[in-house]
This record gives sequence, structure tokens and C-alpha cells, in this order.
Amino acid sequence: MTAGTLHDPIHLDPLVRDLDAESAALRAAGPLAAVVLPGGVPAWAVTHHAEARRLLTDPRVVKDIEVWGAWRRGEISSDWPLIGLANPGRSMLTVDGADHRRLRSLVAQALTPRRVEHMRERVTELTTALLDDLARRPGPLVDLKAEFAYPLPMYVIADLMGLAPQRLPRLKELFEKFFSTQTPPEEVPATLAELAGIMAETVADKRATPGDDLTSALIQASTDGDRLTDEEIVSTLQLMVAAGHETTISLIVNAVVNLSTHPDQRHLVLSGRVPWSAVVEETLRWSTPTSHVLIRFATEDVPVGDRVLPAGDALIVSYGAIGRDERAHGPTAADFDITRDNPHRHISFGHGPHVCPGAALSRLEAGVALPALYARFPELDLAVSPDELRNKPVVTQNDLYELPVRLGA
Repeated sequence: MTAGTLHDPIHLDPLVRDLDAESAALRAAGPLAAVVLPGGVPAWAVTHHAEARRLLTDPRVVKDIEVWGAWRRGEISSDWPLIGLANPGRSMLTVDGADHRRLRSLVAQALTPRRVEHMRERVTELTTALLDDLARRPGPLVDLKAEFAYPLPMYVIADLMGLAPQRLPRLKELFEKFFSTQTPPEEVPATLAELAGIMAETVADKRATPGDDLTSALIQASTDGDRLTDEEIVSTLQLMVAAGHETTISLIVNAVVNLSTHPDQRHLVLSGRVPWSAVVEETLRWSTPTSHVLIRFATEDVPVGDRVLPAGDALIVSYGAIGRDERAHGPTAADFDITRDNPHRHISFGHGPHVCPGAALSRLEAGVALPALYARFPELDLAVSPDELRNKPVVTQNDLYELPVRLGA
């Protein structure tokens, strides 16, 4: 086996100009590809389905940033644009083993299936109100992302967390900086500090005046007297707000693009021959909302295929490449096909101990929003050529600047 690179490292494009081509190149480079993250930071990417499943459950690959050799050597600066994703504070995202089980258990007491299902009525209300607003707009042209796909999950996550609605515009600005590779380095520390400050103020408000929301439930969660610390609650809130709205925005946007560019598939779902859940699952696989997840670290040399992930090196999970792996999804993996067998085979919400805790909520939102959108506007279609759609400079998200559509005749 070889620990060094067998190919030139693939520099992930900070502008995300052709994600499909980049993902194909990563797959072709093998299950473990050498990459360079924006900012010149070297890492490895797991790009095949089977190897990703193994690494995501391998105890030798951990979330502890102190394992990262480049971090220990001082090679990663505090103003690296992606530092908030690599070192987001103590939460269930950043710890392993017993610490992870403790935090996950306490969070699970708050984010129960019942609480998620209870959100269905609110998701339906918000969806209806947003569609009513769209119907009242003059003319058929609209940016569906700005007017529907963005506000729905942001309002939902704000309701769920008990965030004050007046904070949402500023949170939108801060999270755009948080995820973007184009954020000026001098703005990175202040962005992270302000986000943490908003979450800390929310926790303080809910300690003083608890409500029927997830933040209050996190504060109250207890196992044998053990509770989450304020630092853990703040980091958990930031994680769940970030992941809870960004993933669902991209899921809704990408589903609309996929149906617009595959009219045969659109006909199948609009005719009722295929359920909307199949559209959601195939979109998660074929144009996964999360293109790359940062970041894990090898505590020792870990074999991956005919290569080795070296001890102390960083690993990202390249879901954009993994979703179209022919070894997992067959020779038609490159096709968008909502009739595909075993649609839940994808791992776009992760796998193993760190699987996304908000997956059920994201599926619920898309499962309500998409059929309601097309029931109201069955002739909805793109207002521009697919080639004109532009990705945002967010190396971790499969996200568009805007989604211009025609609502109908």
C-alpha cells in the first residue's frame, strides 16, 4: 500500500464552477484522493461509497482537531475561511466515543421523533403562506430560492430552536460568511464570534424564560444529573441551525432543477406513478446538498483501498462523488432516476455515529414543500438555461446563488 499520493492533488475549486466534473475527477482518482482545500490546506477525500461507510465507522478516524498534525504544527491559521467548519467548538459533531454518546444522548432527549413530527403542521402552514405570497406576485418570474426555498427552512429552524425572528436577516448574512470560501480572512474571527454570541444570548433568554422549543429542551435535558454545558448548547445550536437550514435549502432547490431538466421524471411524479419521497431520496443521492463534509483526522495509518490515510492527516467526506459511485448504484449511477431500486442506499446524511440528527426534519420539510409547490404551480419551470445557473462559492454545499423560474402561464 502507498501512503503518498499516486496522482497530483485535486485542488477543490473555491468558486465551485463545475461540481459534477470535480466530483467525477475525485471518483476517478480512487477511493482515497489527495486534495487541496481552499486556502492551500492539504487533505484526503474519501470518494467511494463502500470505503466511506467503513471510514465513517472506523474508531481510528476521529473528530478531535488536536490529532491533526498540521494544526499542532501551527500550519492552520485562525483566519482560514473554513476554520469554523474544522473547529466549530465542543458539540456532538466534534467529539467521539463516550463523549459523543453522552452529547448525542442528551440532544436526542430534546430532538425527539415526536418533536420533529410535531413540526409538520408548522411546515405546512409556512409552506402555504409562502406559496400564497408567490401567487400574489405580479408576473410569472420569480427567484424561487429567495422567495421559497430559503425562507421555509430558516423559519422552520427558527421556530424549532426558539430563535427570535428579528435575528434571521443577520443570521443569513453571518452563515453566508461562515460557509463561503470568499470571506476575507480578517472577517472570519468576528463572524464566528458574532454567531456564537447570538446563540449564547438565545440560551440565556431561554434559561430565563423557557418555552416549547429545542433550545429550552436542550437546557433541560438530563441523564443521571448530567446536563449540557452552555458551551455545548451554544455549539449544538450553531451546528443545528447551520446544517438545518442549508441542507434543506439545497435539497429543495436541487429537486426543482432536477425535475425541470428531466421532464420524463417530472411526469412520473406529477402523475402520481412515483411518490414524492422518491424525488427527495434521488435528489439526495444524485445532487446531494452537502458536497464535502469537513473534517476528520487519522489517529494512525488507516488502509483505504490500495492507499493509506496517514496518521495525523485530515480526511473529508466527498458526498458529491460518493452519490454517483457505480460500485454502489450500478451502471446508471450517473442518471437521475426516481424509479431507482433501494433509494435509501445513499449516505448523503452521513453514516455511523455522526449521522445527521436533522435528517428526519429535512426530509419532512422537502416532503411537504415539493408536492405543495407543484400542486400550486404544476407548470413551474426554469426561466433560464441550466448552464446559466451558478453555484455559490461554498465548497461544502451544492448551492446556487438563485433559482429563476416561471411559475406558469
